[in-house]
Amino acid sequence: QVQLVESGGGLVQTGGSLRLSCAASGRTFSKYNMGWFRQAPGKERELVAAISWNSAWIYYAESVKGRFIISRDNAKNTVLLQMNSLKPEDTAIYYCNADFRLDSFLPGHYWGQGTQVTIST
Repeated sequence: QVQLVESGGGLVQTGGSLRLSCAASGRTFSKYNMGWFRQAPGKERELVAAISWNSAWIYYAESVKGRFIISRDNAKNTVLLQMNSLKPEDTAIYYCNADFRLDSFLPGHYWGQGTQVTIST
């Protein structure tokens, strides 16, 4: 199985950048499709970006397209989310997800604990 730990969240001003990291402990990380989700107060958890196990397929939510970049390094068991041109509406807890389902766009069974991202005006 796999355990996930997110890091890199924090407080930045509108227009700033953050890079989130998700470190995986499982030996089968390289076989998992991965996703980044976020959840703001009072809202449903939503998919932000996803990447296939071999990085051949990448998805971005329309709200972050052109601003965020998802990538992975299977040798380091790490998936990254580079967030640029941040907006107040990006404020949320961001979660890493393993075994993301490319066929249904539903999350897999494995979640990290989340990392808080807050964008100030």
